[in-house]
Amino acid sequence: MARNKYPEITEARILDTATKLFLEKGWEETTVQDIVDELGDITRGAFYHHFKSKDDIIDAVTTRMFLGNNPFKAVEENKNLNGLQKIQYVLKFSLQRPDTLQFSQVASSVLQSPIYIGKQVLDSINSMAPFFTQYIIEGINDGSIHVKNPKQTAETMILLLNIWLSPLIFPDTKEDYMEKYEHLKLMYEGIGLPVFDDEMQMLVEKLYDGVAAHQ
Repeated sequence: MARNKYPEITEARILDTATKLFLEKGWEETTVQDIVDELGDITRGAFYHHFKSKDDIIDAVTTRMFLGNNPFKAVEENKNLNGLQKIQYVLKFSLQRPDTLQFSQVASSVLQSPIYIGKQVLDSINSMAPFFTQYIIEGINDGSIHVKNPKQTAETMILLLNIWLSPLIFPDTKEDYMEKYEHLKLMYEGIGLPVFDDEMQMLVEKLYDGVAAHQ
């Protein structure tokens, strides 16, 4: 195969093919050779030029899936939302994403791995929390939010939602899971962030039911 002048195209093709095979065969059953064979026009050496291992592939695939439709960009395009509504929009968008449930069906062991959870923690703090900090500050200014520590509130909320409340990481009974949700609701209402409403509860329940049905 001739050297590709546009390596990002080859990388995108590898990711497309890996995603397809993960969803068809499952993460554990898909090998690097399967990905190479499916592509048909690259060698294992070319594959490893872009990705050092299958762990690198899963990391890239999950990142692309969860950031493919950027809710933060969509929020900024809607000028009619106050600070609280922006937070609610992003959370509800994330809860309704079909790829979250779809990928959990083929990579549950990966999603529960310490490496993946560690990545989730770092992504929550470094990538997501700054947006929520901004929205909380906007909410304080427009009167929809009343908290004393925007940055700390944003960081703890995202960590608790992405890690502690995730049915993919901590499988609970539905009763225990919804009690955790109710605890978060009361806790954040108590500090002036009434972000959890009836629609949010319905979406959280729906996510749990979808994950539980495939475990």
